[in-house]
Amino acid sequence: MSDDPATKKAKLSHEERLDRLTKAQERGWKLQKDRDAIEKSFNFKDFSEAWAFMSRVALKAEELCHHPEWFNVYNRLDVTLSTHDVSGLSAKDFTMAEFMDSLTGK
Repeated sequence: MSDDPATKKAKLSHEERLDRLTKAQERGWKLQKDRDAIEKSFNFKDFSEAWAFMSRVALKAEELCHHPEWFNVYNRLDVTLSTHDVSGLSAKDFTMAEFMDSLTGK
């Protein structure tokens, strides 16, 4: 396995987790109450814009071999990120969250 943090599936240390979670929360991500996962809702102008975003994220998900859980209705997209292999948050979740935020500028 690579030493690149973006490709790590291991659970984060307490310090890494706190640092990455704090930064994600500043960008609107929330820690789920019932499991070790982060979530965020995105709103777009219309369905086409939401679908274009999802398509770009899907390509990145394939590249990282890390796929989000999501639910889409028209212009709204609810995303949950967690790493099933470690039953919680890993660097991959935060890498994916950062990528999604970079696409929306938020």
